[in-house]
Amino acid sequence: MKIAKVVSHRLKTLAEDREVTRLGTSVFDTGLVSPEAMATTLRALKRFQRAVQAHGVDRIRMVATSAMRDARNAAAFQAWVTAETGWNLEVISGLEEGRLIHLGVTGGEPGAGGRVLLLDLGGGSCEITLSEHRRIKETVSLPLGAVRLTEQFLSADPAPSDGLAQMRHLIARELRRAHRRIRPEQVFLTIATSGTAAALSAACANGAAGSGSHFNPRRASAGGAARSPMLAGMTSTRAVRKLANKLAGMTLPEREAVPGIGPRRAEIIVAGSQVFAELLEGFGLPGFRYSPLGLRDGILAQMLAEQDARANVHREFEHERWESVLATARRYGVDPRQAEPVRAHALQLFRELKTLHALPPEYQSWLAAAAILRETGKFINHQGHHRHTQYIVSSSEIYGYTQLQRTVVSAIARYLGKSRPEPGDRAMRNIPAEEHKDVHRAVVLLRLAEALNQDRASDVLQVAVKVYPKRVYLEVQPGRTGAELELWSLRKEADYFREVFGRELFVTLA
Repeated sequence: MKIAKVVSHRLKTLAEDREVTRLGTSVFDTGLVSPEAMATTLRALKRFQRAVQAHGVDRIRMVATSAMRDARNAAAFQAWVTAETGWNLEVISGLEEGRLIHLGVTGGEPGAGGRVLLLDLGGGSCEITLSEHRRIKETVSLPLGAVRLTEQFLSADPAPSDGLAQMRHLIARELRRAHRRIRPEQVFLTIATSGTAAALSAACANGAAGSGSHFNPRRASAGGAARSPMLAGMTSTRAVRKLANKLAGMTLPEREAVPGIGPRRAEIIVAGSQVFAELLEGFGLPGFRYSPLGLRDGILAQMLAEQDARANVHREFEHERWESVLATARRYGVDPRQAEPVRAHALQLFRELKTLHALPPEYQSWLAAAAILRETGKFINHQGHHRHTQYIVSSSEIYGYTQLQRTVVSAIARYLGKSRPEPGDRAMRNIPAEEHKDVHRAVVLLRLAEALNQDRASDVLQVAVKVYPKRVYLEVQPGRTGAELELWSLRKEADYFREVFGRELFVTLA
């Protein structure tokens, strides 16, 4: 848990707390979160809730990662958390987890602006992110969490040799797959987050790995980057490998006695250290620097970006999110330049009909995304492509959008044919009932914008909007080839417009 307040468009930490509950221990074996792990985690959440209430927090975001992504009874635990705390537990994907960690680390770590590799090893997964100038170049999420690997391979103590061999084989295989996507050449700095990285860094600093624990820039060969003072104090790959080998032969009490590791981390440090050693060696990295920043900091940074348009992180967040929308469009064969006139008209209607639709501000960006992505379904099939669009958008990784936000965007893009949103529809059933009215209104705006762009061969039409107490006028300036098709399409929307907004829609030529 981390609590912060906004001071001069920046975050100031007020309180933070941490408790290891091992929510995913049974998930990696049985596929289910155990009742005991649920109860332990819920007790921690209630303790956090008291701190949240004491600080008068205005906005709360709670996320779950790998264990809940895998658990078949995740929905039951989410419902229990909501019933006991009133909070909504959001399960995020591995790539979204990597993006938020990147946001938290690059926003607060000095020297994270060059070509940087970020490593985050959690209980269920390992996120590897290649960053350049504080922008994500590539992110992968691997099933190499320390708890997951311990449960699967290290049932005895000390670690059995056959289990270690099998585990190393799996780690090497997953890292080869990651290496094909992430090219770590000329990486300036490697930053590692999470408890395993903290334990390895502290243990090596305390001499647990023997001689050579400290990073020696003269020995490192990282394309000249090793001469940078930013690498001072790093934990060397050689030290991590030596420590990993030593830990593998120790009993649990012996590992608990290693300075910097501690009782709780000692249970899973063998698996965690092996992942780090294999990764650093396989990627040819000289070492890593530990950062206490991570997922919580990224979540707070995004909350700040969404709330405060004057915050430095806001512009970066909006740029990254929009670039992801465009990349998704291109992936499914949509040219964003052809979709741009629809987006422009949708945003014009959003602005000029604001007193009528009264949509929350965030719907402006959701409407723009739906306008760009509305034809992605044709990648699957032109027939019924609106249904395919809904599936593609709701299921795709679009940086900066939560699952609920992607679902709303997919619903806005879904209803551009003959059908209308209904509560039982697949596109609507995962959207809260109180949000349905707003989705209807956004759908109308996008339908009008699409109707204004029927003849792509003509120049973009100009439209003027006039709002009166009982009617709305759209005055269309005809293009070089006229505007007959657009007028006909707009007038077809009059009945739906009246149904949603309670006013008559009149369309005329200017």
